[in-house]
Amino acid sequence: MKNWSARYKITGVLLVIGALTVAFQPTDIYFLIKKNFTIFSETYENVALEYVDQVDPEVLMRNGIDAMLETLDPYTVYYNEAQNEQAEILSRSNYAGIGIEAGYRDGQVVVVAPTEGGPADNMGIRAGDIILAIDGVMTEGLQPEEVQNLTVGEIGSTVVLSIQRFGFDQLLEFEIERKSIEVKNVTFSDRIGPNSDIGFIRLAQFGMNSGDEIRDQIMALNADGRMQGLVLDLRDNPGGILQEAVKIIDKFVEPGITVVETRGRIAEYNQSYETQEPVMFDKPVVILMNGGSASASEVVAGALQDLDRAVILGERSFGKGLVQIVKPMPYNTSLKITISRYYTPSGRSIQSVAYTHNARNASISREETANRVFSTRNGRPVNEGRGIEPDIIKEIETAGLLEVALYQQGSVFDFATQFENVNESYTANELTDEVYNEFLSFLDESDFEMHLEEEYLLDELQASMEGINSAGPHIAGLQDAIELKKQQMFEEYESLIREILHLELVSRYNGQTERTKASLQFDNQLKDALDLINDDSQIESILSGNN
Repeated sequence: MKNWSARYKITGVLLVIGALTVAFQPTDIYFLIKKNFTIFSETYENVALEYVDQVDPEVLMRNGIDAMLETLDPYTVYYNEAQNEQAEILSRSNYAGIGIEAGYRDGQVVVVAPTEGGPADNMGIRAGDIILAIDGVMTEGLQPEEVQNLTVGEIGSTVVLSIQRFGFDQLLEFEIERKSIEVKNVTFSDRIGPNSDIGFIRLAQFGMNSGDEIRDQIMALNADGRMQGLVLDLRDNPGGILQEAVKIIDKFVEPGITVVETRGRIAEYNQSYETQEPVMFDKPVVILMNGGSASASEVVAGALQDLDRAVILGERSFGKGLVQIVKPMPYNTSLKITISRYYTPSGRSIQSVAYTHNARNASISREETANRVFSTRNGRPVNEGRGIEPDIIKEIETAGLLEVALYQQGSVFDFATQFENVNESYTANELTDEVYNEFLSFLDESDFEMHLEEEYLLDELQASMEGINSAGPHIAGLQDAIELKKQQMFEEYESLIREILHLELVSRYNGQTERTKASLQFDNQLKDALDLINDDSQIESILSGNN
């Protein structure tokens, strides 16, 4: 009996300890917050009052806050009063800047997407460009919002971006004039194709009412009931309001379908978004994407891919699957904080990097760590942690260093200005040989220069062989070879140069909308999309998983 009594007592004590442990766990975080806040506040007070040199208490605290947030992710940012006002200006989509969306990838600040028709876009800045410095200020350690703020200024002022571009060894510098930036949701809409029966809508961002704008555009394009398919262009669309993305998905999917979920630590941030309206458009849909397509763009593409409702064509998207909210803070400050991740209908996260929280924005690629494979409604495999991978990969060719040099030196812009001064109109459907030859003559007269990597190596070689007379002919031969290579580059990329110049002239005489319309004839990704829509069997084969 004594043994049984002892056992009961021990069991009772263990139950009490277990109950106390369970009861303590929910409040444990609050104890840790209070404990460490007390330590921090006393440390801060001692340093501010007793350190040998006088320090600014505000700067000291800001450094502490920044250091704390830098262990999280680059999208969690504290705004002081001045930055808060700047953020409000940017959120109005009407400000003086250069028109770029900055993001973080592999610890570097990159251009997520340039605003179509904006100063950066016109100067040749591309999605994926790494911003190393702005007006000499290194971007290492800066948040994307801080980078964005450095590009904003007075209308007409200039800013110099130091760019590292994939495939180029040398640093690229672009001097860009700040202009008033007004970002529209839908920047172009029309019926295209051989029979003018395929709708094309270019969505630049997911701002307020973008869902309604897409509805209006579809209704207008299909007013006669002849539209046989739709191409939704989300290239270089950095995202925006999540609810607007859901409204757009609503137009293509039956009601009652969960198209995106947000999941975080706090229950109130966990939400499911379902389609509400009857299907508005039931014909084939192709979505164009590239590395500048992010966030809400990936929600739309991912949902329609998972539900086998649309074919994704182009290049892999950016891979931003984190959701932020802005919380007001004391003294007119605020905190933008990541509160959840979003998941597509198959259950996958498209976030391409994971933040370790061990150091400043330390991250690892999820392509290697996220090995889960999910299935679409028809059983097609889709990968997690890689952004949105297109069903059909189609990359865009560029002219490389030659194109960069033309933009850097403003050659296309300056020639168009000169051409506009002496020609009352420009009505050609493509650039004529006469105008192209005028442009080549203009380049000669304006001392256009393009420096190849070989030239820098040749300079080093020439310096090392100074005084060696026998080296002269060999050096001259190398110089001739470099000049020949430059001529060959002009021949190789003539069609692309013609395209760039033609679109600039169309823009000068007829505006940005007509420029966009004219650009469609050169768009190889769009051509493939049109071919796809005109081949019902191929779309059906892809979406059914039989391709």
